[in-house]
Amino acid sequence: MLATELERLAPDFIRLADAIWETPELCFEEHRSVVAQIAVMEAQGFHISRGLGGLDTAFSSDAGEEGPIIAFLGEFDALPGLSQEASVAQPRALEPGGNGHGCGHNLLGAASMLAATALARVLEKAGFKARVRYYGCPAEEGGWGKGYMVRDGAFDDAAVAIGWHPGAFNGVRARSTLAVSNRSYRFKGRAAHAAMAPHMGRSALDALELMNIGTNFLREHMPSDARIHYAITDAGGSAPAVVQAQAEALYMIRAPELDEMHDLVARVDDVARGAALMTGTEVDILPKGGASNILPNAVLCEVMHRVMMRLGPLDISDKERSFAEAIRATLHQSQASDCKALLEADALLPVGDGRLPVHLGLRLYDGRMAQGTGSTDVGDVSWIVPTVECGTATWAAGTPSHTWQAVAQGKSQLAHRSMVRAAAAMAGTALELISTPGLLDEARRDHALRRGGRDYRSPLV
Repeated sequence: MLATELERLAPDFIRLADAIWETPELCFEEHRSVVAQIAVMEAQGFHISRGLGGLDTAFSSDAGEEGPIIAFLGEFDALPGLSQEASVAQPRALEPGGNGHGCGHNLLGAASMLAATALARVLEKAGFKARVRYYGCPAEEGGWGKGYMVRDGAFDDAAVAIGWHPGAFNGVRARSTLAVSNRSYRFKGRAAHAAMAPHMGRSALDALELMNIGTNFLREHMPSDARIHYAITDAGGSAPAVVQAQAEALYMIRAPELDEMHDLVARVDDVARGAALMTGTEVDILPKGGASNILPNAVLCEVMHRVMMRLGPLDISDKERSFAEAIRATLHQSQASDCKALLEADALLPVGDGRLPVHLGLRLYDGRMAQGTGSTDVGDVSWIVPTVECGTATWAAGTPSHTWQAVAQGKSQLAHRSMVRAAAAMAGTALELISTPGLLDEARRDHALRRGGRDYRSPLV
């Protein structure tokens, strides 16, 4: 029944994904994308709630009257500077310097909507008691939109959150991520002639450089998996004969655990204050958002892996294979070879030679959780509600995200096929959770165990 509904509904959501690809919008500016998504969900009979978290482009859509709320996570923001013509294996911008869907979020939201709609139809026909909700989440690309929605309590009544992400592999995303805080450090000094009256000046640039030096010494004394990155966004001007009266840097501070990240942020803040004290300047510390680490859920990962095993391997046409091979020919050798181990070890297919242009099988899953090195605002959702994600191969093997190659494949037949596969995995996982007594309770217990009684401290501050 679920497969029938997915097949029936898929063309409408594929068209939606393509339409959003054609109108790429940056974080917090996804107005046309939201209008398009809301129109589709209203047409499917879902009730819409707008402005979640105080964000103009955040919404939810609900179907069903009673029972646990099964939530699906969607996104739709694009990236700057990645305008690219579709289905060509060479860089060719549609609009020089324009936006493009380099992380597949046009597919991400549409597939989650397809999963939610198909599940709602099945539940209605089968008589299961559950509510279905789709969250339209803006600004994942550096705006951390879900964090604002979490802070507003938007996920408090959900029983489970299910999501996915486009990419180059099929499988459960059984991993944590790094908690992150984005912060600007703005130093204010006093200008003076650097030769005639240097003693009258107070260099904001000196303060910023001392902060960077102090932070680099701090690296020896922080958790080994923590990361600190920075960019100088204002060096104070281009005249070396003027003592710089202002300077600013943007920092990203990451750590495997939310508490570790908050502790590390406090230490970096102290380094900045110390640099200001040494130079007779002042520093303003401006939070620019952040995200929590993902709390993976072993129960949900196991359920989703079983569902994906039942779905079987992907199948691709000769045309899809040829285009994937053409894309792989444009990749750096290290990118293309990175996927070799993935293609040679598989849960569904016999061991191959690692030269397939697309991952058709299923990534191995043995119950262990990896430590990822990136960050996502899905982490904030996972602190509130049991959460699980999968990935499907929407791109040629080895394709890195945030590249013209990813944009070029965003409307391909493979992308469409894998988007529907992701919807099947998500909706199938949800249906198993609803129809198997006690399974949601097991997921809740695993969530409570991993949270370990710790308070959720928003990384937005």
